[in-house]
Amino acid sequence: MNFVLMASLRDEWSWRLLFIRSAVSRANRPSSPLTRGGQPDATAATFRDDWMHTGDLAREDSDGFWFIVDRTKDMIVTGGFNVYPAEVETLLIAHPCIGQVAIVGIPDQRMGEVGVAFVVASPGAELDEADILLWARERMANYKVPTRIAIVGVLPTNASGKVLKYELREIATQADCPKR
Repeated sequence: MNFVLMASLRDEWSWRLLFIRSAVSRANRPSSPLTRGGQPDATAATFRDDWMHTGDLAREDSDGFWFIVDRTKDMIVTGGFNVYPAEVETLLIAHPCIGQVAIVGIPDQRMGEVGVAFVVASPGAELDEADILLWARERMANYKVPTRIAIVGVLPTNASGKVLKYELREIATQADCPKR
């Protein structure tokens, strides 16, 4: 089950967990001002009622440990259902021929948003879109199955290796992005 982490800043350098709530995550505003990349307007927009809304989604394991699993801004709302890309990515990466995967949401007139999967083959493997979709349908709810599969040679990443999902969204909205 996914929850949203609510934390309070104890001091400038250490965080502690206060409580969990299925709303939005919030961190108490520190005494020294935070800025998001030198963007004071973007920083101000994240604060409401003296709480910073981080947008992090977390889950608790059976031992009571919490793990950040996704970001609310990456969540896809398709046909009224919430789809968490990290969950779908975890399921798809278990496919024996998939080496890397990233899921992004794009606007859809009928469903609101739909998921597009960008997949990179494992070394020596060949990917088949129909096989991936069939495999996915057997392992996840139908509304979570991406509506498009784009087989790519490499996922765009930044210097630290994080996948640049905004670039994938741009590619997915282009007419030549593969459709099933």
